[in-house]
Amino acid sequence: MEIMQPVYVALGDSMSIDVYAGGPGRGAASLLHRNRDGDFPDWAGRDLRSLGYAAQNLTRDGATTTEVLRSQLPQIQARPDLVTLSMGGNDLMAAYGDTAAARLVVTEVAERTERILDTLRAMAGPEAVIVVTTVYDPSDGTGVLPAGGLPAWPDGPAVLADLNTVLTEAARRHGALTADVHAHFHGHGAATGDPAQPDPRPVNRDLWFCGVIEPNAWGAHEIRSVWWRTLREHDQFPR
Repeated sequence: MEIMQPVYVALGDSMSIDVYAGGPGRGAASLLHRNRDGDFPDWAGRDLRSLGYAAQNLTRDGATTTEVLRSQLPQIQARPDLVTLSMGGNDLMAAYGDTAAARLVVTEVAERTERILDTLRAMAGPEAVIVVTTVYDPSDGTGVLPAGGLPAWPDGPAVLADLNTVLTEAARRHGALTADVHAHFHGHGAATGDPAQPDPRPVNRDLWFCGVIEPNAWGAHEIRSVWWRTLREHDQFPR
């Protein structure tokens, strides 16, 4: 009997893409599929490619939950065995600084997340592993990004917490895992450096951001590590 190659599909936004981490192969989704042994030698062999997975990366800079639902999902070419989702942050950024509008956005994200996960389950089946990613906070809970060109938003961290609660609860209802990137990244933004700095590989490897809200090379590696650990802790590699 022929054994089909398992398929990994990456959906979502710039938390997963290569661009801000330094180019092709360096983003979180790329690293999860194929480690860059020269950059992260301790991770040699700890990737999906080593486990036989093919990959389809549909993530895009600036993607919102609407794009994931309407554009990315229809592009899936084969039934996925494993899916990572990073989404919601761009929806929230569109209402940055306006707490009332942002809370409405969280409600809208909740509705679209249900539709996204319903669709994924229908496409992939009950045995597929879906990993929903919480959204990080470059202000490290302060709502202040002094060098980012954005005004302070004291309510921002609380609204972001609401967004992450929506994502986590939706994941639970749909039998998906939650990768808590938000918790893992705490203390690696404004508390340790300038998240607005442009270098994808800053000397300070404790700073995981660039361009205010993007993961640099070290951040991309850390997102990948949270996904990997989440899968391992739940014994959820399908093959």
